[in-house]
Amino acid sequence: MTTLQPPAAVDRTARPSLKRDRRSWTGWGFVGPFVAVFALVFLAPIGYSIYLSLFRDRLIGGNTFVGLDNYQQALQDDQFWAGVTRVGLFLLVQVPIMLGIALLVALALDSGRLYGKNFFRISIFLPYAVPAVVATLMWAFMYGTRFGLVGDINDAFGVSLPDPLSPDLILASIGNIVTWEFVGYNMLIFYSALRVIPHSLYEAAEIDGAGQLRVITAIKLPAIRGALVIATIFSIIGSFQLFNEPSILKPLAPNAVTTDYTPNYYTYTLSFNGQQHNYSATVAIVMGLITMVIAYVVQLRGMRKGA
Repeated sequence: MTTLQPPAAVDRTARPSLKRDRRSWTGWGFVGPFVAVFALVFLAPIGYSIYLSLFRDRLIGGNTFVGLDNYQQALQDDQFWAGVTRVGLFLLVQVPIMLGIALLVALALDSGRLYGKNFFRISIFLPYAVPAVVATLMWAFMYGTRFGLVGDINDAFGVSLPDPLSPDLILASIGNIVTWEFVGYNMLIFYSALRVIPHSLYEAAEIDGAGQLRVITAIKLPAIRGALVIATIFSIIGSFQLFNEPSILKPLAPNAVTTDYTPNYYTYTLSFNGQQHNYSATVAIVMGLITMVIAYVVQLRGMRKGA
C-alpha cells in the first residue's frame, strides 16, 4: 500500500525552484533588449555578409553558390592588398604621431603649470566635434593650389609650395586631417586616465626628490598604460576603416586617389559602382579579420607589458 506525500511538503520543495526560475528570467529581462539590439545591428549584418560572400553573380545561372572562391580571389587581389599596404603604412606613421601629440598635450594639462588650461583643453578637443566630411572639405580647400590657402601663399609670396594633393603627398595630407580631427579625442582619454592617479604617489616622489621627467616615466606613463593600449587599438581600427577622407578628396585629386586607395573605399566601389555585392562582402570580411587580428595582438602585448 502506497503512502501519499502531504501537499504542504510538495509546495515546500517546489517554491525554491520557482524562485530560481523567476530570478533567471528577471536577469534575461534586463539583458534581453541589449541582446536583441546587438543581434540585430551587429550579428545579423555579419551573418548576412558571410552569406553573400559564398555566392557569385554569373551571366548564366544567376547568383550561384561558389564556396570559398571569393576568398581565394580576395587573397590574390593586387588592388586589395595595395590598399591594405597603404593603410598599414598610414597607421605606422600617423598613429604614433597622433598619439604622441595627444599624450604631450594631456601631460601638459595634467601638470597644472599651463596657463588657461580649460581654454586650451576645449580648443584641442573642438576639432573632434567637427564632422569628418566638413573637416575634410575645409582642409581640401586649404590644400588647393589654384583656389585655396596654398595657392594664395604661392601668389602672395611668389613661391611654389608642393601640392598637398599630389600623388606623392596625398597620404600625408590625409594623415594631417585625421591627426587634426582625433588628437583631442585621444587627449581626453589620456587626460582622464591621468586624473585618477593617486596624489599620494606624487607626494612620495616629491619627498624622494624626483623631477618632473622622472615622475612622468616612473608614475604617469605606467599608470595610464591601459589607456594607451585602448587608444592605440581605436586608432588602428580607425586607420583600417579610412574612407571619408579619400572619397571626398578624390574629385580634387583624381590622379592621386584611386578607387582602391583604401580597403573600405575599394569595398564601396565594388558594391555601388561595380555592382559586385558578393565580392564586396568578401573583401569586407577579410579586412575585418585582418583588423581584428592586429588589434588583438596589440591588446595582448599591452596586457603582457602591464602584467
